[in-house]
Amino acid sequence: MSLFFTYVLLCTDRKRNRKRFYVGSTDNLEKRIAAHKSKSTKTTKSFDIIELVYYEASLNKKRYRDTRTTIENWFRQRLY
Repeated sequence: MSLFFTYVLLCTDRKRNRKRFYVGSTDNLEKRIAAHKSKSTKTTKSFDIIELVYYEASLNKKRYRDTRTTIENWFRQRLY
């Protein structure tokens, strides 16, 4: 049985003095985090520090997508 992950990264760009949260989902968390850190992911490659600050695993594919949507909405509404 496969696990599905929703995760939150804290991305830091020291040169431009900015931080950003990134919410993602995957079925292989280790591989996906490695891709972010190796700068092979378009959305986070401009950041020099990538930190995993939260993740949640689910056996249900629909639930992990719902969790991702919920977390993204929190950040849009600034409820963090």
